[in-house]
Amino acid sequence: MITENQTTGSKMPLALALLPIILLVALLRTNVYFFGDYSSSGSNQIALLISALIAGGIGMYRGVSWSALRDAISSNISQATEAIIILLLIGALTGSWLLAGIIPAFMHYGLLLLEPTIFLFAACIICAVLSIATGSSWGTVGTVGVALIGIGTAMGISKGWVAGAIISGAYFGDKLSPLSDTTNLAPAVSGTDLITHIKYMTITTVPSILITLVVFLVVGLTGGAVTENIEFASGFGEAIKSKFNINLGLFFAPIAVLIMIARKVPAAAALFIGVLLGTLTAIIFQPQAIREIAGEELSYAAASYYSSITSMAIDTHFVTGNELADELLGAKGMAGMMNTIWLIICAMVFGAVLQASSILKRITDSLISGVNSVLGLVGSTVGTCLAFNILASDQYIAIVVPGKMYADAYKEHGLAPENLSRTLEDAGTVTSVLIPWNTCGNAQSGILGVATLAYAPYCIFNWVSPIMSLFVAGFGYKLKRLEN
Repeated sequence: MITENQTTGSKMPLALALLPIILLVALLRTNVYFFGDYSSSGSNQIALLISALIAGGIGMYRGVSWSALRDAISSNISQATEAIIILLLIGALTGSWLLAGIIPAFMHYGLLLLEPTIFLFAACIICAVLSIATGSSWGTVGTVGVALIGIGTAMGISKGWVAGAIISGAYFGDKLSPLSDTTNLAPAVSGTDLITHIKYMTITTVPSILITLVVFLVVGLTGGAVTENIEFASGFGEAIKSKFNINLGLFFAPIAVLIMIARKVPAAAALFIGVLLGTLTAIIFQPQAIREIAGEELSYAAASYYSSITSMAIDTHFVTGNELADELLGAKGMAGMMNTIWLIICAMVFGAVLQASSILKRITDSLISGVNSVLGLVGSTVGTCLAFNILASDQYIAIVVPGKMYADAYKEHGLAPENLSRTLEDAGTVTSVLIPWNTCGNAQSGILGVATLAYAPYCIFNWVSPIMSLFVAGFGYKLKRLEN
């Protein structure tokens, strides 16, 4: 058998390295054909595991030990632990905030204050401001984003467009916020400082969001996103008020969560406190909703406990007689996040096996070879970040690994490290949410209840950002050079 040391002396054929990737793409396309929007409910997980098996077989054939593959899988899954905990807490938060009337209150006031023609434009700005303040795209999508999906749907606007506006704004804020983990990670691996990175990133990020806002404004004014008859939403507001006591006191919990995140309280802790505040809000303001979930035979204390646990962990649903309200006034709690977590675990297994088997390195080495211009270098970086988001299924890997790979190449071309850090964010951070099996893509899909492929075409900012990075490099605009 070939030993592990011998593998370093023979270069893996590119065709062999691409085999698991080709198989995965073929299986994913087949799953979409047979299962449609439900392809991430099991079939894609199986596709990832089958492809990981093939990749692992290639690695073991070339001398990689099973223990090395196992340790890589264990390490990769452990890196997703925080994301899994946050997903569970977002599920609990959504359920408890629905029971408390917080999400219905957002919908109620949103319908009163927002006009359908400017809704996409406004939703993008709201999410951008919130994400800058908190540094969390996931937190933004999991709180205000959930309410905005309901408001937009009630206005007859396509869920794909609404989700695209929410995600565009959330990822713009995530890129520029000094509180964001990826905004701190990119300059750290590139060799520059945070403030320089943020300032330099505005060169591509600000034009990208301006283009995005123009698109959303034009689409809204022309009615290009309206897919439902507005009459479908008639009676929606009355249906909400028939089930919940709507008042401004319901906003205490979300305001408290935003303040905690802005003050750098760990996201998991802030979300969990938000869950508890949500249940307390429900007990104080929504006795009717609590009785509807728990039944009339229990005491109010027992009913409060039962309905709170049910909303956080299992399922909450209210029947109003209004078709749209019945569709939106439902949440599956932590249980609703399990499918997403299942996919994340399978994706991390696949990414770990590709790394441990040196398949990713072989593919990325082929991307670097022959690069001899600034545009080619930036283009190769963008392509590599996208490839890691697709193959490794994690945006952190899509930032860290290309950052290490290209650091010396940027220096050799006389480019300051902030050129690299900006490109990593323009391509690595924002494209992760466009991939159905990526941790970000699957998480946002699960939170918003919109399939990744259904919202991906409308995430204008996430498409424009890497293109803007290439545009700036092609024209040589604001490319900072090394002094020496």
